[in-house]
Amino acid sequence: MSLTAYDLTGRTAFVTGAASGIGRACAVLLAAAGAAVHCADLDAAGLASTRDLIAGAGGTAHAHPLDVTDRTRVASAIRAATESGGRLDILAAVAGVMHTSTVLETRDEDLDRVLAVNFKGVLYACQEAARAMIATDTPGSIVTMASGAVDAATPGILCYSAAKAAVIQLTRTLAAELGRHSIRVNAVSPGWVRTPMTDRHSETLQREAEAAMSRLSPLRRVGEPADVAHAVLYLSSDASAFTTGQIIRPNGGVAMPW
Repeated sequence: MSLTAYDLTGRTAFVTGAASGIGRACAVLLAAAGAAVHCADLDAAGLASTRDLIAGAGGTAHAHPLDVTDRTRVASAIRAATESGGRLDILAAVAGVMHTSTVLETRDEDLDRVLAVNFKGVLYACQEAARAMIATDTPGSIVTMASGAVDAATPGILCYSAAKAAVIQLTRTLAAELGRHSIRVNAVSPGWVRTPMTDRHSETLQREAEAAMSRLSPLRRVGEPADVAHAVLYLSSDASAFTTGQIIRPNGGVAMPW
């Protein structure tokens, strides 16, 4: 047994949603573990900040401003990352958006937008990463980002919950299909995490929401991006070499499914 199982030196990672929140935390931690990290996001300014943060800590990072709903641009960026490192070892598909509406108020355009980013964007990245890994015979790791919203019926976030449920099924199906190539596919399903996405309410509502979620957790707190990033590091590294098709839930114990 050795902590070197978490060492990613010499490996190439591609992280979507890397401009802020969980995506940024994942990119920074993977770089700290030794990976050359290719950061992708629609937010070019935030992306540059993540790249500079990694570089300032002595890591290696590249920025790819892109919209994950654009299959062509996703393919181009992942191809560039693969060519840069000679192979692609890790994909962390984190990019996502939130929409709030009741089921009866949900419009086609709302559903289409959330599915495009939260499901199709993940699908495109997974497809391109898997093709790159197979082409270079790389025993890689693909990590998708689900949500604790799939473990409970939460009013007002049907679009988000449905897309994340689809991500879980994608993860399991892809794990079954790619195992013969020694490619592992797992999902991280966080509980309430303090990020720009959850910070979309007023300060008062934010405090009330965090207090309510803290009361539901046996640990009596909400999550931080680093809590999720450490789960992604585990699934990206050799420490999880015998783990595939699994859903890891860093949720403070709010949900404990079998």
